[in-house]
Amino acid sequence: MKIVSITLMIPTVRGEKKNSFVGLTNLGATCYVNTFLQVWFLNLELRQALYLCPSTCKDYMMEDGIQEEKDYEPQTICEHLQYLFALLQNSNRRYIDPSGFVKALGLDTGQQQDAQEFSKLFMSLLEDTLSKQKNPDVRNIVQQQFCGEYAYVTVCNQCGRESKLLSKFYELELNIQGHKQLTDCISEFLKEEKLEGDNRYFCENCQSKQNATRKIRLLSLPCTLNLQLMRFVFDRQTGHKKKLNTYIGFSEILDMEPYVEHKGGSYVYELSAVLIHRGVSAYSGHYIAHVKDPQSGEWYKFNDEDIEKMEGKKLQLGIEEDLAEPSKSQTRKPKCGKGTHCSRNAYMLVYRLQTQEKPTTAIQVPAFLQELVDRDNSKFEEWCIEMAEMRKQSVDKGKAKHEEVKELYQRLPAGAEPYEFVSLEWLQKWLDESTPTKPIDNHACLCSHDKLHPDKISIMKRISEYAADIFYSRYGGGPRLTVKALCKECVVERCRVLRLKSQLNEDYKTVNNLLKATVKGSDGFWVGKSSLRSWRQLALEQLDEQDGDVDQSNGKMNGNTLNKDESKEERKEEEEELNFNEDILCPHGELCISENERRLVSKEAWSKLQQYFPKAPEFPSYRECCSQCKILEREGEENEALHKMIANEQKTSLPNLFQDKNRPCLSNWPEETDVLYIVSQFFVEEWRKFVRKPTRCSPVSSVGNSALLCPHGGLMFTFASMTKEDSKLIALIWPSEWQMIQKLFVVDHVIKITRTEVGDANPSETQYISEPKLCPECREGLLCQQQRDLREYTQATIYVHKVVDNKKVMKDSAPELNVSSSETEEDKEEAKPDGEKDPDFNQSNGGTKRQKISHQNYIAYQKQVIRRSMRHRKVRGEKALLVSANQTLKELKIQIMHAFSVAPFDQNLSIDGKILSDDCATLGTLGVIPESVILLKADEPIADYAAMDDVMQVCMPEEGFKGTGLLGH
Repeated sequence: MKIVSITLMIPTVRGEKKNSFVGLTNLGATCYVNTFLQVWFLNLELRQALYLCPSTCKDYMMEDGIQEEKDYEPQTICEHLQYLFALLQNSNRRYIDPSGFVKALGLDTGQQQDAQEFSKLFMSLLEDTLSKQKNPDVRNIVQQQFCGEYAYVTVCNQCGRESKLLSKFYELELNIQGHKQLTDCISEFLKEEKLEGDNRYFCENCQSKQNATRKIRLLSLPCTLNLQLMRFVFDRQTGHKKKLNTYIGFSEILDMEPYVEHKGGSYVYELSAVLIHRGVSAYSGHYIAHVKDPQSGEWYKFNDEDIEKMEGKKLQLGIEEDLAEPSKSQTRKPKCGKGTHCSRNAYMLVYRLQTQEKPTTAIQVPAFLQELVDRDNSKFEEWCIEMAEMRKQSVDKGKAKHEEVKELYQRLPAGAEPYEFVSLEWLQKWLDESTPTKPIDNHACLCSHDKLHPDKISIMKRISEYAADIFYSRYGGGPRLTVKALCKECVVERCRVLRLKSQLNEDYKTVNNLLKATVKGSDGFWVGKSSLRSWRQLALEQLDEQDGDVDQSNGKMNGNTLNKDESKEERKEEEEELNFNEDILCPHGELCISENERRLVSKEAWSKLQQYFPKAPEFPSYRECCSQCKILEREGEENEALHKMIANEQKTSLPNLFQDKNRPCLSNWPEETDVLYIVSQFFVEEWRKFVRKPTRCSPVSSVGNSALLCPHGGLMFTFASMTKEDSKLIALIWPSEWQMIQKLFVVDHVIKITRTEVGDANPSETQYISEPKLCPECREGLLCQQQRDLREYTQATIYVHKVVDNKKVMKDSAPELNVSSSETEEDKEEAKPDGEKDPDFNQSNGGTKRQKISHQNYIAYQKQVIRRSMRHRKVRGEKALLVSANQTLKELKIQIMHAFSVAPFDQNLSIDGKILSDDCATLGTLGVIPESVILLKADEPIADYAAMDDVMQVCMPEEGFKGTGLLGH
């Protein structure tokens, strides 16, 4: 018997040991914040100064203490740090929540940031905030603790003139590439640099460029020396940052006297903190801190909520180095002597000046802050008591359930006494869970006759009637399934199905042999050929359905697994399509007239098939075909003959229109006529289809010229557009052809163009007049709508060409991204002013009264009628991309990067001579429409890494702490 206990959340109380510390909750990806908070908290001078900072908390407090009805909310960064440090010092919790501090800075808790950058920005923010304080011990604490000074010294080789540029620093950024020891990194930071060639120095004394030397001189060092190890560098090959997982050795005692300009002072530092980045990537991983307690001298590892004390007051970094992912090229860890350490994950070292006196007394939390901490501790203690009480209640319930299980477990098995069936799932929950047991529910095990289904026996448990009586009396439910509950009808049907299944293969061979024999006389039966080919599969599927396999839909044949809804839908479709012998039914439910779709089988074969398909339609050989279908067949033959006659007559009457020969053209008006008629090109194409295949297509009875007119009855095309882009939508008709069209078809609207000669000049001026006239309002509205449609698209195809020296070239190094399998059709017509029409094309007043119609309805009507193909013929080497109008240029550059292997900051894009440079602009606002061709020119690789950093800052800036409170100052 298995008894599962429920464990409640146990309150996490701070350790009782002396000098124990409080952890910080990781809010998602804020481990980098937690490590610095712990380091700053253990800087006693900084903590003491923050406690002296004035606070608005006193306004929150009343004479009798803190207001009970509302929680304290710090207003400034200093107040947040005050409250956070007070909780870290005197809270009874094992860890506290820093969400108020993180929220005040505006940090994204789900995004891991650069820890070194966070340290710089926060120190700058804190210094700026404290600079407004009146107390000098508070105002200058950041400079006193962290600020040093160095000078950039440049010496002219010609005259020896020395120039200095003084600068303050809060940390030293040390390059670790190519080095193994911290002292080597410091030496490189201070080494002399030669300024020669193009990099020569302009000497004020010589008044010309001269060779020179430049180096950094350390003038003063702070009490707390922060050394940033530059582990994260830019990788030109990938275009991203990478982490240098190289070992760097450092000692616990660091003598900085050899590196400072002014000798004789005390510059011996001792290690106080090591900040670690676990992981091999610069964009992921985990931050922890090893910090030395300044009062006890013991080392602690701060890992968010967890704090571990190091044994023997020694710094231990071994386990942190083992967590990095191994690599074949990874160098072995060098041996470290006493007092020295090696790390490939340390990214910041904190040293404290050894001459500083260690504090003898603990720092006292101000009274107003201590009262807030006491209130939080009180709430925490109340919660602990509540959790303990809930745990006690849970244990009591568990004991009671244990006694109940112990009482009934021995009586559960059914022996010779009467028994009942109970859901096995319900029994497992009753045994395994201490939560209140739900009523027994046996409905899922019932068949259609409301009895126990034989196939559900496996999920039921047979228990004694005594145990069943106790269960139903305590928990209720039902229905009760006694020994007589098994359904006899389902058992019989189950046996029949199993017998047919086992007999199916033998019957299949028998039927195949019977089908080989020739059927004589009138003893046969008509069976569909399609049904005969698949009858075994149909029979097996039908038996499986009767067998209760709900999830099977041809599953045993093809191995597909579908959900219930899909399975039911597909099974319904298959029943409609694949029911046995229904393939020879006509639409009227009788025997079809086509003998090619059926064949005669013997009586013996039909009997075998009927065992599996008792409801299949039966057609003896003497059964007549459907009389209605025979009548329809005769009518169809008559209609086909009529269609052929009509097609032949129309083809003879309009031979040139059918063969597309000797067609008139507006741009080269024929001399033999002054009048040409217009019909829709759609009408011509449909008519030609009918004439070519009259038995397969319906006759064309009317000419629908309304598609070429607006709702007001005006023409939608100018003479100029009909000679160019709109020529594909219209067909020009000779006057003789028009007379024949009027006899053969019903014409709804007559559209014609007349050529006239005006004026007395020689030669005279030619004008072209359309009837009906152009509707300028609707024409302009259509053009505007078409332009809007081109800028409001989704999933449209555009093309990208890569160019080198202004020549299009093919690049096969990367696969195509989002290549469209079908070309896009869009409306496009260059919008022109209202006076765009040909000066010689005057339009007569048709006299049609304008109807009052909304512009929106007109546009919807016109979009259904006038469509223009804008298909771009893709050439070799082009990349087709699927884009949307609301997509930004930056997102398009990412698509292009995958297609052409060109980084976004190396892409120069243009369209129709216009440079695309605004990464935040959408493609619609930039004028990128469907079927556009964008030219891509890639910048050449930059060899100089320093120059590459500049390019990265200009072309592809990282978001970093943009938009946070760290940059607000």
